Amino acid sequence: MATVNSAIAKQQISELAPSDVEAIKHLKQAIAQGKHWYLALLEAVKVWDSIEEDYDDKHYRYLIANEAFDWLLLAQRLCEEVSELIPHKERINLLFFDQQPIELTKDEFKELIGNAKYRAYLNYLYGIFMERLLILTIAEEIRKKRRTAGLINEGNTINEAYQYLYGESEQELAQQFKREKRYPRRRSMNLSELNEFTYWLFKKRLIRNDKSRVASDTKKALLSLCHYLEQKGEHLKNEAEKSPASPAQAYR
Repeated sequence: MATVNSAIAKQQISELAPSDVEAIKHLKQAIAQGKHWYLALLEAVKVWDSIEEDYDDKHYRYLIANEAFDWLLLAQRLCEEVSELIPHKERINLLFFDQQPIELTKDEFKELIGNAKYRAYLNYLYGIFMERLLILTIAEEIRKKRRTAGLINEGNTINEAYQYLYGESEQELAQQFKREKRYPRRRSMNLSELNEFTYWLFKKRLIRNDKSRVASDTKKALLSLCHYLEQKGEHLKNEAEKSPASPAQAYR
């Protein structure tokens, strides 16, 4: 999945590339031969090469702005090829909650999907996922300050977060983005465009702000993520305690 020019990036792919066919073939064969489906899936991700495609009346765009790899979207696409071979709950947990069915280290994950895709995945993680989290974090900070000041009307805290981070309103930034990318000036954006817009904002913020400001804002987002994961861990622990023990657990 190498970086390509914008003309190729916008091409809608209706036929699978040979490497994509090989990826699907490997996924099916590896699972059939007894390999854990998640490991087989990651190996298939490494082989897959197309940055976008049309499949089953849907358009899948795996590489955002030629740099940020939405690996879970590709995982969703590949899982559809072997849905009958994958435990339903494990599949849902991975695709919707990003919960691995088996625990892997960062280095193991990197080895399985390959260095190039791992670097592009980090671009997605920081440039899209974390950037959205940062916007919400700043908006919540503004909301808390208003409450502390005794203000009843919280105003448009999201828009104020955009002003703080990027120097302009969300609407102004969206218009700039669409002009630059030559996208239709619709009121809304589809998911692919929204991902690209977020990544565009991320790069704009890096250019606009000094390193210390960027580091400070990134730390805020990371702290919010840690807080979320702690709450998520507590929730999963509570759910596990509510569930009846399996026969295997009962003998431990």
